Amino acid sequence: MGTVQVNGVTVHYDDTGGDDTGGDGPVVLFSHGFLMDRTMFDAQVDALADDYRCIRWDERGFGGTAATAEFTYWDSADDAVALLDHLGVDQAVFVGMSQGGFLSLRAALAHPERVRALVLIDSAADTDDAATIEGYRGMLHVFEHGTDDERAGVFQIVAGLILGDDELAAEWVPKWQAIDRGQLVRAGGALLDRDDITDRIGEITCPVLSVHGTDDQAISLDRALALAAALPDHRGVIEVDGAAHAPNMTHPDIVNPALRAFLDEL
Repeated sequence: MGTVQVNGVTVHYDDTGGDDTGGDGPVVLFSHGFLMDRTMFDAQVDALADDYRCIRWDERGFGGTAATAEFTYWDSADDAVALLDHLGVDQAVFVGMSQGGFLSLRAALAHPERVRALVLIDSAADTDDAATIEGYRGMLHVFEHGTDDERAGVFQIVAGLILGDDELAAEWVPKWQAIDRGQLVRAGGALLDRDDITDRIGEITCPVLSVHGTDDQAISLDRALALAAALPDHRGVIEVDGAAHAPNMTHPDIVNPALRAFLDEL
């Protein structure tokens, strides 16, 4: 594990594979979803690090990386590129789950020369509808002001949305309860106030693969299909039957081979 100061924050990251361990394929940068941290990609790094240099990092507000002020996913995109600068990486395949996809899409727009390709896991370019955002704001209020029991109850609901797996929920809910309330508020602001970049998707010309759970209730499959149709060089949508919002965690046996096949083609 390493740390680096970028854009006013201290980013925690892992750099696995590459020249030191024999991997000589494209560099892969993994960006996690809301409430998660870089360890959500354990199964992908285990499967790929022998052949690809795998970099994963904690985004602002989660894991070891504190959000020092309000921020946007454009800021997070800049953080990702600054991390690549620190590691001497000219170009990477950006693999992003949910909010990791939000920032990866923005990196492809703001820094197209740095993004070799995109893998979008249960992500989108649009924003949620007003009713959904209002519901999320209610959850965020509980995260900030609720009792421990109230917070635990809401986190259990969120675990159903993100993970859809009781065993994983038992592992992750205690981690979420331990997150500083101020960090959740800042990270939640980036999520709920993000801009809609649908009208700019045609500017992203790098190869893109999408992976999406068919039972995702946070970002529906039809939104992923609409995004795929708008991307100039989209290589396909891997629909993971029965998966919720984090298929890379619940169905790595499906996601990992698809990811490897995409990387091998580049």
